Amino acid sequence: MSKHAPWDRSKGRPEPIRALNRIPEAECHEPLVDISNLSPRLRIHRPQVIPYLRETVAEMSVRAAESLPEGYSLGVVEAWRPVSRQQRIYDWLMQCAREAFPHRDHAALRRTVCRYVAPTDQKAPPGHSTGAAIDVHLLGPDGEAVDVNSPYPHFRAASTYTLGLSPEAQRNRMLLVETMLSVGFSNCRDEWWHYSYGDAGWAVRMDRPVCFYGRIDLDESLYREQEELWIEAAKNRTNPFLS
Repeated sequence: MSKHAPWDRSKGRPEPIRALNRIPEAECHEPLVDISNLSPRLRIHRPQVIPYLRETVAEMSVRAAESLPEGYSLGVVEAWRPVSRQQRIYDWLMQCAREAFPHRDHAALRRTVCRYVAPTDQKAPPGHSTGAAIDVHLLGPDGEAVDVNSPYPHFRAASTYTLGLSPEAQRNRMLLVETMLSVGFSNCRDEWWHYSYGDAGWAVRMDRPVCFYGRIDLDESLYREQEELWIEAAKNRTNPFLS
């Protein structure tokens, strides 16, 4: 059974569901925009990515990508996400948790799962379903993701401020984190790859009294192909809680 690496809990800010639900929403009605061709340094890194973000969030993503050192780029591994996909991810991770931790009760399993994927049954919508959240990897000159985890497997080092990373992994991870924060994003400290602006998660992390992006939907015809690819790719997923 996999154990998480130690991490610095003094950095970042927790975002319990109850805190997210307390954030008032003042939807600004900013549209989603296609990010596929906004910049050669902002790359769609997985074919199942639905390439839409709120307009301001898209602009911030481009600024972050273009401020990286020469040769580096941002690889987008998730952007806007329909609630149906969010629920599938939640259900899958809950199934993984039950398999990995058979002696935990439902409440404990839910706490474990909610650390990594927002539930869909709460007042505050999941960040990805608002178009305010983006998951990114740091890509090197060869277009491949650079090392941000060694000596740990990916999921064991999910916490942004994981302790004991190799010097190279630490350097690469902090380059990504500092670049994203420098343009106004906030980071979910449980996931080094997850950043947002304007949603309830951002408001809690940044101590803001209100968020201005709520749930937003797209015509299913715009992402039907990506959904089919996502469902097919999900068949080969391994349980992240198990070694």
